[in-house]
Amino acid sequence: MGRAPGRPPSLVLVGIGGMGACYLRELLEHEGQGLFRLAGAVDPDPGRCPDLPELLRRRVPLFGSLEDFYSVRRADAAVVSSPIPFHAGQVILSLARGSHVLCEKPAAAVIQEVRDMIRARRRAGRMVAVGFQWSFSEAVQKLKADIRSGLFGAPRRLRCLYLWPRDESYYRRNDWAGRTRDAAGRWILDGPAMNAMGHDLHNMLYLLGPKTEQSAVPARVRAELYRAHEIESCDTAACRLRTGEGVEVLLFVSHAVDVDLGPVLHCEFERATVFVTGREGSVAAFLKGGGLRNYGRPDKAPFRKLWSFLAAVRGREGRPVCGLEAAASHVLAVDGMHDSAGVVVDFPSSLVTRRGPAGGRDVSVRGLPDVLWRCYREARLPSEIGVPWARPGKAVDLRAYARYPSSDR
Repeated sequence: MGRAPGRPPSLVLVGIGGMGACYLRELLEHEGQGLFRLAGAVDPDPGRCPDLPELLRRRVPLFGSLEDFYSVRRADAAVVSSPIPFHAGQVILSLARGSHVLCEKPAAAVIQEVRDMIRARRRAGRMVAVGFQWSFSEAVQKLKADIRSGLFGAPRRLRCLYLWPRDESYYRRNDWAGRTRDAAGRWILDGPAMNAMGHDLHNMLYLLGPKTEQSAVPARVRAELYRAHEIESCDTAACRLRTGEGVEVLLFVSHAVDVDLGPVLHCEFERATVFVTGREGSVAAFLKGGGLRNYGRPDKAPFRKLWSFLAAVRGREGRPVCGLEAAASHVLAVDGMHDSAGVVVDFPSSLVTRRGPAGGRDVSVRGLPDVLWRCYREARLPSEIGVPWARPGKAVDLRAYARYPSSDR
């Protein structure tokens, strides 16, 4: 199953719509540089891909399923950028057929699937990277190295606020957005903490990891989940995690707002404070004894994850800095959040504003940005500051958490 020495690794791209279309454009721009050979593309509905004419012009074979691809071809590497409920099955199949895998975030919706993926990777003796692009950035790697070296002293508290308005079309762009399960009963748990702002929750846990390729493992969680959009899952989340080492990690995120702000990341250490503000912001550390360290923009090269993965497949780099073990902490945290909240609470209709044409209306909750900003400043959840509509979640112990849901619903 090995490739010929000096030959570019063959690659199959799974999913060419949505994020897959972004991967495809990046690959097409660099094809012919000897970094890879595109062996095929998989999508049951390829017409959604804006670069489909170019794929056809280059005679890249198209397949309706990954099983169809592997029935007639092989690939040294697979990039899985399909909907969340398909990640586990497609990663496991790719590994069984001898491919190294880059799986777009999140690794999966539920922790038991991530553990199945880890077992499959061990059996196959292949690599799996997970596409949290900040983890692959020079900025985050340099910052994490300084944290691990003890330069900043012991971590105390990490918190993130992210307000990102999304209108109704965001939840109508596919058949799984805003869903807890798909039609076949597979878990999705889509929401800001799982998907759009999953990078930010993962990043806080990743920075606290004891090794380059590890994240801190959450031990306890208490969370509150809310919605204003007409969806199954949540569009707003607030949670407090504690790692096994006792570090507090707080996340406040919402799509049901009329303010675009964040991510605002604040990391408190014994001898320093680290800040990031905005999607294009730089990471800066202020040392209490004086001095500033600027690490640069984590989003400077979002496809470094792809090129780092392919370099590892070619033997030019070591194992991925963010693999399944590192990504598992994020999935465990989100599963725990849903178990903690129990149900998604609807915001009072009197506070919800809808503006614009049906199907593309802006949906926001009056006063919500101020509430979440206060929660972020005071490191408290909405129910802890006495918000009338807030509903507290239960404390969930994640140290022996076997599967989601932890009890029958």
